[in-house]
Amino acid sequence: MIKLSFYGAARMVTGSCYILDNGSTKVMIDCGLFQGSKEIKERNYGAFPFNPGEIDYLLLTHAHIDHSGLIPKLCKHGFRGPIIATSATADLCTAMLPDSGHIQEMEVERKNRKYQRAGISLLNPIYTVQDAINSLQQFRPVNYGQEVQLTSEIRVCFRDAGHILGSSMVEVWVKDEEREIKVVFSGDIGNSNQPIINDPSLIEEADFVVMESTYGNRSHGEKEDKLELLSAAIRDTFKKGGNLVIPAFAVERTQDLLYDLNLLIDRQEISPRNIYIDSPLAVTATEIFCRNSAYFDQETQAILNKQGGQCPLYLPGLQFSRTVEESMALNQITGGAIIISASGMCDAGRIKHHLKHNLWRKESTILFVGYQAQGTLGRKLLDGEKKVRIHGEEIAVKAEIRQINGFSAHADQAGLLEWIQGFRVLPRRVFITHGEESGAETLAGLLTQEIGVPTHVPGLLEEVILTGEIAPIAKAKTTHPAVVEEITPLQVEDAYRRVQQMFTAAMEEGMAKKNYQQLWSKLSAIERALRGS
Repeated sequence: MIKLSFYGAARMVTGSCYILDNGSTKVMIDCGLFQGSKEIKERNYGAFPFNPGEIDYLLLTHAHIDHSGLIPKLCKHGFRGPIIATSATADLCTAMLPDSGHIQEMEVERKNRKYQRAGISLLNPIYTVQDAINSLQQFRPVNYGQEVQLTSEIRVCFRDAGHILGSSMVEVWVKDEEREIKVVFSGDIGNSNQPIINDPSLIEEADFVVMESTYGNRSHGEKEDKLELLSAAIRDTFKKGGNLVIPAFAVERTQDLLYDLNLLIDRQEISPRNIYIDSPLAVTATEIFCRNSAYFDQETQAILNKQGGQCPLYLPGLQFSRTVEESMALNQITGGAIIISASGMCDAGRIKHHLKHNLWRKESTILFVGYQAQGTLGRKLLDGEKKVRIHGEEIAVKAEIRQINGFSAHADQAGLLEWIQGFRVLPRRVFITHGEESGAETLAGLLTQEIGVPTHVPGLLEEVILTGEIAPIAKAKTTHPAVVEEITPLQVEDAYRRVQQMFTAAMEEGMAKKNYQQLWSKLSAIERALRGS
């Protein structure tokens, strides 16, 4: 029996994590951090709904934190197998995972100062920098197109997903006692004609496909002239006398921006002065990009050769802010600066400080160049909220909010449909994941109605039995024996602390808004649940 389980990115965008099990070997595909609302992020703190020590292999599609960000936790709790990824992905993870550990430590330290004053139980980081460094020892790099025999029953091959440097789709051939089937995990499918990297690979056939749906119900629209829109945002902001603040993922999006800024400088449309990259991770990632030029597409290779081997991401006059002091100094600049900082969804990192110092200024502009998940600060700003809370302080939103969709590293709805249509033999079933529920359901309907592919949108913790025919769906058990064995007193204390904080916040909000009836209903439900236990 071959079983596929969905432990993340099911009816949500983040937390990518799947396990393929043929009864003798368990192969995990991705182990990503949950991002978004407070409720979604809480999933990062609990015990895994499986035993990490029972996983034999981890296949990593790419380095983005929503695909790789729980790897240090997985290793910390008992995973000892190899982590197989492209060499560029492994290289990026040497920077991204320790950086993520640092963010966990800093965020917890900041919150604990507040909790200590309030007499609330203190937090523990999901993992530390050292945990992340330890996990790097388990990476095993492979090349695109290189078939790897994991066991006598399982072989895999990585194909270029065209999403970020080193990103992959993973082909997995797996046997049980009776048959061999092929399962393809799309990873994140890239947008065609992106700078720097190649277009997504087409795959000819598969029995089953696990496919992302980030833009499953959306189109990037008319092909935007993103260079003109970027140039206009710079000109308009500088004319007003403000700063242009760009929240951008440290990996890929920042490098795309540098590439396009280089083109604008070459056309003499902008001056190279006062462009700041304020993210140590983005600085390191840019260096990693430049030393992995073998992954560049033909156009970027041509620019590289034209510039005598000088990487086009190194702009004349570009300034990197590596230290905290250099970052803080940028907040003294009142106008004429382009500040590119992470995180791209404004959930953590230095970007929150730059927003805090620029959002209330009508002469400044906040320019979004990437997807903003539900519940994130970035999504709230795009949705038009007039006040937001940053580091416990309420900030008025008076800056101009702009968005350029042309920078998206994800294929839109048309691109996703086109990718499936590229199969010479259509899959027996496509499982739609890694998208908000509406996007996943919309894409599933289109694939079935327009292309004729049976689809299913799995829920979190759902299990599917894969057979030679269309897979019957079986709901997973919501508990797992391994979880019981793995629970520690510390985890129980952490769970109690989280419930305590949620209870206090709900009480404060409900009393402030005078939602007495709603509060009474919730308290009564809690009382009944405790009595029933």
